[in-house]
Amino acid sequence: MKTALITLAIIIVAVAALFLILGVMSKSGKAPGLIDGRLSQCPDKPNCVCSEQKTASHYIEPLVIPENPTFDIFPALKNTIQEMGGHIEIESDNYIAATFSSALFGFIDDLEIRIDSMQKVIHIRSASRVGHSDMGVNRKRAELFKDLYIQRVSEQAGVSPGRMPESGAH
Repeated sequence: MKTALITLAIIIVAVAALFLILGVMSKSGKAPGLIDGRLSQCPDKPNCVCSEQKTASHYIEPLVIPENPTFDIFPALKNTIQEMGGHIEIESDNYIAATFSSALFGFIDDLEIRIDSMQKVIHIRSASRVGHSDMGVNRKRAELFKDLYIQRVSEQAGVSPGRMPESGAH
């Protein structure tokens, strides 16, 4: 019995150490950025979602930009990210890269946003920098981002959140 408890304690310490090491490793990476003007494709792991990748396991719907918006899209995107606790690392005229850190081991995840003015959509990519599974955290983060953004712009535009005018482009 004593040997089993010691073995269990060693396993728990080893797993905790592994997670701490992965947390530190995730801090040294960066968002993949745009590749040929598009968000990077997700790797073959379940810890990433992207609106520019049509595979079922990784796909998430982009946000539709309303026709003739009465608000400035870019500040609304940035404010939504910051409201969620994200830190904006990179921004250009049509791209934002932000990081989110987990509370327990400090894992860094990337949230990337690309505004596609031609198609009238806002593309989203959320991915873990290390590990394999994220227990659905990145999909939940992307969905929360979309919900909060729609709520924010609906308030600014003076429409109820469920009635955002859409352009019909996907």
